[in-house]
Amino acid sequence: MDERAAFAVFDDFVNGRLPKDAWTHEAHLITCWVALQDRTPAETLAFLRDAIQTHNCGIGIRNTDTSGYHETLTVYYVTAVAHAAAPSIEELFEIPSCGRKAALDHWSRGALFGVEARVGWVDPDISALPWEPEFDAALASSVS
Repeated sequence: MDERAAFAVFDDFVNGRLPKDAWTHEAHLITCWVALQDRTPAETLAFLRDAIQTHNCGIGIRNTDTSGYHETLTVYYVTAVAHAAAPSIEELFEIPSCGRKAALDHWSRGALFGVEARVGWVDPDISALPWEPEFDAALASSVS
């Protein structure tokens, strides 16, 4: 995928045109990578908190304690993508810390997929992250 295609995915996401079947792990990485082009990690996180929840509602995904927006995963991937500093989306897809199951190197399934991690930030319970996530803890605990 080239940069133009990545920006098109982002545009579809922001404008509510990205269909549910296209809202994949790769699409999440793309939206994060594009958002980071002109935002800090903290600004990207704030933007994506709202944008993902809005997008989910538009494609029929409910944001609840058990589905939809996931705060810990969003913080993890925003930080992972920011620290990867990949010059292209194709290179980003190859970085292990951005892989689909990469967060499971740091959290157990029980911790990562529990309600607490979905609605707020939960520190890793297996191994520490190689970076310090950038987020507003007050916002992280009030995600709706």
